[in-house]
Amino acid sequence: MNPALKSKLPLMCQTLFEAKAAKKLTFADIGKKINKDEVWVAAVFYGQAKPDESDLKELSILLDIRENYLTNDFGTKTYFPDRGGLFQVPPTDPVIYRFYEILQVYGYPLKAVIHEKFGDGIMSAIDFTAKVDKIKKDDHEKVKITFEGKFLPYRKW
Repeated sequence: MNPALKSKLPLMCQTLFEAKAAKKLTFADIGKKINKDEVWVAAVFYGQAKPDESDLKELSILLDIRENYLTNDFGTKTYFPDRGGLFQVPPTDPVIYRFYEILQVYGYPLKAVIHEKFGDGIMSAIDFTAKVDKIKKDDHEKVKITFEGKFLPYRKW
C-alpha cells in the first residue's frame, strides 16, 4: 500500500489490510466468503463503505481480528465513512489519474448521452455498483469496468 495513503487511513483499515495480506486473500476471496462484491469489500478496507454487524462478524472470523476491535471502529452507531479525500486533485497515482483523465475527456459526452436517454438528472453514486472484469480482446488483456447507478431525475418544485 502507498505509504502516503496509509497515513490517511484509520488504524482499523490498516489492520484489515495487514490481515488480508497475512491470509493471502484477494478482495474477491473475501467478498465470496462474506457474500459481498469485491469492489464493496475494497471500499470497506479504504474506509469508504459502512459494514453492518453481520459483515463485521464475518470479517472478524475470516481475518482473525477480534470482533470487538472491528465493532469499536466500524460499529453501526459510531462509524460513518468519509467518502472522499484520499487523494489530491489531480491525482498522482497513474491508475486513479486515468479515471480522472477519462472524465476530463469523456465526462461531458457521457453526461450528454445520459441526458438523451434518461432526461435531466444524474446517475446515483449511492444506489450504485461497480464491477471490474479482466477480458481478452484482440490478443490483449483488457480492463472492463461497469458502473451501474439508479437514474435520479432533478425535481421541479
